[in-house]
Amino acid sequence: MSDAPTIRRPGPSPRATREEVLLAAVDRYLRCERIDVLALTADLGVSRASVYRWFGSREGLIGEVLVTTAEQLVASARRRARGTGGARLLDVFDRINRGLAASEALRHFLREERISALRMIASGAGPVQPIMVRLIREIIEEESGFGRYEPPTDTETLAYAIVRLAESFLFNDAIADMTGDVDRLHDVEAALLGVSGRST
Repeated sequence: MSDAPTIRRPGPSPRATREEVLLAAVDRYLRCERIDVLALTADLGVSRASVYRWFGSREGLIGEVLVTTAEQLVASARRRARGTGGARLLDVFDRINRGLAASEALRHFLREERISALRMIASGAGPVQPIMVRLIREIIEEESGFGRYEPPTDTETLAYAIVRLAESFLFNDAIADMTGDVDRLHDVEAALLGVSGRST
C-alpha cells in the first residue's frame, strides 16, 4: 500500500438551504441593500425556482426578512426591559418603538419600496402586523398571567391597539417614511396601558 497522501479533489459546493437564503437576505436588508433574488441565487448557488418555492415571491422573502428582524427586536426589548406589570410593558413597547424609529434599514426600505413596504409592514393583510400583534399580546399576557397587570380590555384588542397606535406615530402613509415621534407615542401608550409617568 502506498504511503502517498490521498488527494481530495474539490466537489461542487453544497447548495444553500432555505435558512441560509433567509439569513443572506436579512444581511442585505440590514446593510440597506436591495434584496435582489438574482443576486442571492448567484451568491449562494441556489436556483430561483428554489427561492420561489420556499418563499413564494420576492415579496414573500422580504416579508420573512421583516418578520425575522421584528422578532429579534422584540426579543431584545423583552430581555432588556425593567420593572414589572404595566411599567414593564411600557418599557418593552418603548424600546421596540425606539428601535424601529432608529432603524436605518427600515427607513431605507420604506424610502425605496414605498407603497409595497407600507403594505407589508402596516396592513393586516401583510406579514408583519399580525406577527407584531401576537408578540405584543404574549407580552401582555405574561404580565397578566403573573398577576402583575390587569388589562383594561381583552389582550387581543389591547395588543392590536398598541400596534396600530405605534404604526400611526412611526410611519407616514403619505410619503412612506418614518416620522419617529416616539416621545408622544410613549405618553399615549402609557395612558392606554393605565401607567403613570411621562417620557423624559
